[in-house]
Amino acid sequence: MSQRPKLSRQSLLSLDFLAPIGVGLLVLFLWETAVRVTGTPSYLLPGPLLVLQTLVRDWESLFPSLLITLQITLVAFLSAIASGLMFAILFTQSKWIERSFFPYAVILQTTPIVAIAPLIILWVRQLIPGEHSTFISLVICAWIVAFFPVLSNTLVGLNSADHNLTNLFRLYKASRWQTLWYLRFPSALPYFLAGLRISGGLSLIGAVVAEFVAGTGGTQSGIAYQILIASFNLQVPRMFAALLMTTVLGVLIFAALTVFSDFLLRNWHESANQTEN
Repeated sequence: MSQRPKLSRQSLLSLDFLAPIGVGLLVLFLWETAVRVTGTPSYLLPGPLLVLQTLVRDWESLFPSLLITLQITLVAFLSAIASGLMFAILFTQSKWIERSFFPYAVILQTTPIVAIAPLIILWVRQLIPGEHSTFISLVICAWIVAFFPVLSNTLVGLNSADHNLTNLFRLYKASRWQTLWYLRFPSALPYFLAGLRISGGLSLIGAVVAEFVAGTGGTQSGIAYQILIASFNLQVPRMFAALLMTTVLGVLIFAALTVFSDFLLRNWHESANQTEN
């Protein structure tokens, strides 16, 4: 009796993996078949096999660029975590502080990064001249995109603590920081981790968009520059290969954050303990 839930859960996990893999293989097969049957030229739509061949052939030039983009993504993501958590804690200390500053966080989120990225790059190059100015400006652009999900989710979580428990802490004269550490933080953890999963992908998107705007080349160019050059030269298979690498990176970031979230929430939160009905 005790082994049946474990076996059913393993079969469910197998189905969760096999079903999307099967759908993906079917789509790739239909894509390759359609390209071959219709005789579509590769400069319009390359087949999956040609994309994979291009990826293997150009790996030595594409992979270092992907690492540059990954560095920008990670720095922006970590900055978004630190700043989002810090401001969320600050906003929970006073409703006046939240009402005064939260609208500006919303404005920062709703401002198109494509519109302000050239200004950020220009300002940073004026303030910090040198070879690192472009990297810093790209990190700032990616941070702007990734900051708000961490802030908003964490703020909602900190404000979602049970009111009965909050009154109990007050009854026992717990300090503000004791209430924050022992009550609000555990209540906010699922919301915070959900914000991380959103912010991780947005960090990558912000980094790629910023690289498109910057258009920097050389040894410090990211994957977006490789996509731009491939599109200008009508090297569509190479462009698809770079896009594939970026997509896989985004999926890996989301998967890693999901595993991390399930690890922290296991055995005590419903979101990490899904069972069959």
